[in-house]
Amino acid sequence: MVSLVVVAVFLLCGTLFQPPQTAAFKPLFQDGSITHREITQMAILRKTAEVCRDIATAQGRDFTLPINNRLTTSAVHKACTTSSASSSALATLSFYSAITETYLSNAAVDQVFALSEAHHIDNEAFSEGRDLITRGVAAVKASVQQKSYISARISLGALCHTLQDFYSHSNWVELGSTAPFSTLIKPDLPLNNIAGPSTPTCKSCTWPNCGDNILPEILLQKKLTSGYFSIFSSTKPAGKCSHGGFFDRTSSREPTGGINKDDISSDHGFLHKRAAEMAINATMEVLQDIRLATGDQAFLRLMGLRQTSVLAFVIDTTGSMSDDIEEAKRVSFSIIDSRRGTSEEPSEYILVPFNDPDFGPLTRTEDADLFKRSINSLSASGGGDLPEMCLSGLLLALAGAPQSSDIFVFTDAAAKDLELKSTVQVMIERTKSTVTFLLTSPFSFRRRRDVSQSQGFTSRSIPLSDIQLYRDLAHVSGGQAIEVTKATLSLATAVITDASTSALVTLFQVVRNPGIAENFTFVLDPSLSNVTVYVTGDSPVFTLYSPTGEPVHLEHCLQI
Repeated sequence: MVSLVVVAVFLLCGTLFQPPQTAAFKPLFQDGSITHREITQMAILRKTAEVCRDIATAQGRDFTLPINNRLTTSAVHKACTTSSASSSALATLSFYSAITETYLSNAAVDQVFALSEAHHIDNEAFSEGRDLITRGVAAVKASVQQKSYISARISLGALCHTLQDFYSHSNWVELGSTAPFSTLIKPDLPLNNIAGPSTPTCKSCTWPNCGDNILPEILLQKKLTSGYFSIFSSTKPAGKCSHGGFFDRTSSREPTGGINKDDISSDHGFLHKRAAEMAINATMEVLQDIRLATGDQAFLRLMGLRQTSVLAFVIDTTGSMSDDIEEAKRVSFSIIDSRRGTSEEPSEYILVPFNDPDFGPLTRTEDADLFKRSINSLSASGGGDLPEMCLSGLLLALAGAPQSSDIFVFTDAAAKDLELKSTVQVMIERTKSTVTFLLTSPFSFRRRRDVSQSQGFTSRSIPLSDIQLYRDLAHVSGGQAIEVTKATLSLATAVITDASTSALVTLFQVVRNPGIAENFTFVLDPSLSNVTVYVTGDSPVFTLYSPTGEPVHLEHCLQI
């Protein structure tokens, strides 16, 4: 399995070091030939369309999209969705991004493991190649079960590279096979009829034709072989086939030539399209295996579909937070009740309480009623020594939430665990999650002071240094730090309702320098609707201008 870090490094640095691209189907682009990118994308589109067709049939809905090699991302996404929100340009982008993550991981194998015989099933390394494939399949299933879909796509792309290379680098197509070699994805089946290590498999090519260099007895006996490849040495076992191509030094030694079908100009390029079609079918077969193991809905999420929002709350439960907790209950119940059974229903719910000295436990569930019971059980108590374990609670939520979650933190106190700031920042960047802090002040709310005095709580306010801490973390994540009074908290929680939709996109975000007048420009296109501008700070003064330069009258401006 290729790690995310390694993949990212090689994709960014690929222009600095490019290993020979003759050891596989071409990774991304090749005129007239079918690449790993196209094989992977087509298999995903076809299998995803099949899943959506089966779901539609089971639900009594029509599904009219023809499933063939002319499918497009937008067409499949449109056929798989049933609401305007889910079929938005942003939702289509999620599907496209998932496919892109997968085929970039596939292409990275040529960068990271360019000379690995197992990763390309060269040198008759069938057993080693199958081990990589089956371990990769297991990793995909485990990651899907843990809802780590990005990790699953990275594993999927890497294993598909090896799987697809088998059909280009071996003689499976030359043997007249019409179906994928299913044994490659089933570790419990024996690898039978492989040519022995001393069995000759090829004769030298008769140039310019190299199409008949596999020995007739190998074809007759259905013996499986693959070409030997090396950029450093021409050494190979006597009588064995070579991979072939400019960079393969073994192809210059008897028997000369090669058997690869990587592109139409390869030694066996006349079989390139048959090998590519076989690789598409084999990729679909492994996708079907993953589908059966994980279920249709999880499979579609792996493919970037049905990625509805996650509702995640981190809540301070000290004695001064009773009003905040009630507001968190109100807004979460409202979202659950209004979106239940719709395409905008959150896919998961996460809750992490904290105070001092405790934080957690983390509740993560797809059951809305269970989440309701969990948040309804929260009560405010204790917490007289001001700072609380806020960052510990946030870190627990970041570790337990899916990638790209929107997390909302309710508190009216400073963070006691400041030493975790760097760790939280790393987790935010790693998970690509957005964190919004709802910071409430006690001083404008008389009831809070009365509660503090009657129950022995110390009246609290958040020091400016801690407010800046929360602002810094929110900014790193693309979220906000909103300072409100207890009385106006219900107005601020509109941010949660807006953010908990799968069709939300942030167009522009900036932190300005106080005391300096600045101009900021952002662009809107016709695909956008319900545009909201948030301006937060201490009594901010601003003017919003239209594209014509005219001031916009803020009829629906809400100050909190």
